[in-house]
Amino acid sequence: MRINIPTASSIARSNQTYRRIVDKYRPDLAYYESTYRDLHSNPELSRQEKRTSSIAANHLKAIGYCVHENIGGYGLIGVLKNGHGPTVLLRADMDALPVRENTGLDYASKKTMTDSNGTEVPVMHACGHDVHVSCLMGAARLLHAARSKWGGTLICLFQPAEEFVTGAQAMVDDGLYARFDIPKPDIVLGQHVFCIEKAGIVALSPGPVMAAADGLKIRVFGKGGHGSMPSLCIDPIVIASHIIVRLQTIVSRELQPGKVGVITCGKIQAGTAVNIIPDYADLELSIRSYDTRVQKQLLDAIERIVRAECNASRSPQDPVIENSAHAPVTVNNVDQTESLKTSFSDFFEDKASAMEPLPGSEDFSVLARAINVPSIFWMLGGCDPVKWDEAERSGKIGEIPMNHSAEFAPAIEPTLRTGVDALAVAALTFLKLIASPA
Repeated sequence: MRINIPTASSIARSNQTYRRIVDKYRPDLAYYESTYRDLHSNPELSRQEKRTSSIAANHLKAIGYCVHENIGGYGLIGVLKNGHGPTVLLRADMDALPVRENTGLDYASKKTMTDSNGTEVPVMHACGHDVHVSCLMGAARLLHAARSKWGGTLICLFQPAEEFVTGAQAMVDDGLYARFDIPKPDIVLGQHVFCIEKAGIVALSPGPVMAAADGLKIRVFGKGGHGSMPSLCIDPIVIASHIIVRLQTIVSRELQPGKVGVITCGKIQAGTAVNIIPDYADLELSIRSYDTRVQKQLLDAIERIVRAECNASRSPQDPVIENSAHAPVTVNNVDQTESLKTSFSDFFEDKASAMEPLPGSEDFSVLARAINVPSIFWMLGGCDPVKWDEAERSGKIGEIPMNHSAEFAPAIEPTLRTGVDALAVAALTFLKLIASPA
């Protein structure tokens, strides 16, 4: 079904309906607050989200959704067919990060897991995916309870491996839109909590809102030997160090002013002992950009510099440069986003704001690009309002722990209520409302 773009006037007429529906059918959030604490205490690494997936699946089954599990790993969908109307997909990601939590919360994670390299690492929900799962579970219950008020099909999708930016594509490749007797979505919707904004805020804008991401794995080669005789060796650690420093000039000296690009070396590994010069060094890079021309410029410059530094240092063989990850730019469809902005502005009033483009990246839009339908992604504020106001008064907003920090700690409320409401309002904006007496 081709989704109709709600007009400003139709949304204005519907907004009081949205409020009545959400206020009437919003579930008791104490259950979802408890679920959030449990998920936060028991995070799971990418591609290992078995327990989290099971919690979401059991919840959907219990309230009446048709559930399909183990899609692209531990991904799952809950489907609620509810008569004629558009098909709306709501998405939440499930995986956590290899971070040792330092929040001091009484429900802080103390968990460790074995990562994909066979190393035991601490695990933490340092990016708020536990918030996303809890909110979508709550919204699923709300919309199921309110099914007499809308028509269409609702798909609640819980995605694995977002932190690897591979989970969405894995679900698509595993037949997400081909294996199951469900209509393809007319629109894909999602949200992400950030502590760079106060809890209770919902931020949304049309156009690019999150950057494209590319991952590179690079191995540079040297000639190993005794650490006391570097003149008889070729030190790959020195080569890697020169590369890292030189890469920082790409954005500052090659990129046109006003264009946005980020190059980060997040991992360097070499050597086994203090007195041994190794044979090779490994680097892992993260590259962010908002348009394809900048993306190509950054990737070309990185390869040029890596090869040039290896040549300058007499490396005995060419470097190995491998693409390890890719996520496209997250772009909000203009027409549908304007419709949802109107819904959010009327529902959340002064808590609705514009979303500045973020340099972080998501594979969310893969779910829409795969079937050529529009998508919308918005930001959910997560910082405790009291802490935010204190930081704002003292000029220390920049010191608030951000996503991926060991001290990242979204306020449970009003974050969960806002997230549940935002997903419900977004779904209702694009489903078919059924007129009924107030």
